[in-house]
Amino acid sequence: MNVNLESKAQEILNLLEEKKMPQLKELLVELKPVDIADIVDELAEAEAIVVFRLLPKELAVEVFSCFEIDKQKKIAELITAKELNELVSDLYFDDMIDLLEEMPAEIVSDVLQNTAPEQRKLINQFLAYPPHSAGALMTIEFVELSPEWTVREGIEHVREVGLTKETIYTCYVINKTKKLLGILSLRELVTANLDLKIEDIMDEDVITVNTHDDQEDVADTLKRYGFLALPVVDNNYRLTGIITFDDIIDVIEDEATEDFQKMAAMTPSDEAYLDLSVFALAKHRVMWLLILMISATFTGAIIEGYQETLDRLTILSAFIPMLMDTGGNAGSQSSTLIIRGLATGDIETKDFLKVLWKEIRVAVICGVILSAVNFARLVFINNLATPIAFAVSVTLVCTVLMAKIVGSMLPIIAEKLKLDPAIMAGPLITTIVDAGALMIYFRLATSILHLI
Repeated sequence: MNVNLESKAQEILNLLEEKKMPQLKELLVELKPVDIADIVDELAEAEAIVVFRLLPKELAVEVFSCFEIDKQKKIAELITAKELNELVSDLYFDDMIDLLEEMPAEIVSDVLQNTAPEQRKLINQFLAYPPHSAGALMTIEFVELSPEWTVREGIEHVREVGLTKETIYTCYVINKTKKLLGILSLRELVTANLDLKIEDIMDEDVITVNTHDDQEDVADTLKRYGFLALPVVDNNYRLTGIITFDDIIDVIEDEATEDFQKMAAMTPSDEAYLDLSVFALAKHRVMWLLILMISATFTGAIIEGYQETLDRLTILSAFIPMLMDTGGNAGSQSSTLIIRGLATGDIETKDFLKVLWKEIRVAVICGVILSAVNFARLVFINNLATPIAFAVSVTLVCTVLMAKIVGSMLPIIAEKLKLDPAIMAGPLITTIVDAGALMIYFRLATSILHLI
């Protein structure tokens, strides 16, 4: 919250304490809906509901739309059933569906009972779409045009219905059975000859998604073509809704958050960090920590297997942390880049060999530089015996090479197996690389030092 907004929030709190409601209402209507939402979000529940009820109806709807879904649920539970019905009826359709999906069944039932039969049927249809599908994400508030209309009639129609639609920048041309025939931008519509038919100027080459397509695929399509909105059709190519860019931004943010959580070896959660209890956070983390802890016992087993070598030359144990950390860091660098490349579409599974060859070359360059610096440090600064310094430095090259290969290949293999590449990151790769680095280290050290 910026300084100006903080001062407004403090002013609102002061007016609330002094119970100066007319002045508070005047102050609220001067603010932007998103700013009011931010301020209300910081208030205690009792204060938040007082402020929300002071808002004029239209402003209240806009502010409500700016809230995160968790805040919407809290507000919906605090206001009366009548207030909720009035609020829901004025929301954009996709926002209404998002809210109803999160509300308790009894509240949804109350809302549906006070809804017109046709609207109720439509709501139930949308609630039946699979979660995270295009159907669950779309809105029905778009501009429809008939191919037989003239441009003049099309413009008049946009002027009549425009204020009730979520977007008017792209108009959709459909026939009487709702089959999608083409699209027309508002720019093309208002600049065309008024006597031309809509079908003569519409674009018939339309990019669409199906109601059951995954929301990640929808996001990729929207980003690829740079559209502001994307039509959603059913299996009979009937237009059922559109997905706007603002909804896709939320999807992209949610997917990125989920990927980061998986890369950190955590169970993904839709809830904000501060809204989660300590026990919920622990639950999301402990399972992966247990798996990684058990897998890390392999590292201990490897050290135990070479205990005789360590007993004979204890100096070798001093370099284990450096080798393991360097390998883990090198693997994490590669996995992060590859996972991001797979997510954005820059890298595909067919690029397996290209990625492998590139990472091998990068690993050799990085490994040689690290090894040279490390060898010089051990010999000239630490006065370590040359054979031992050589063994450690050669191991460093091999460890970086192995880590880069593992870090880059595992996410691609996961993608090929239809698994989420994000799970092949961070802690998991570090655990694998640690075990590999130790095996390389002890094998090389034993081999080289036996030649002394």
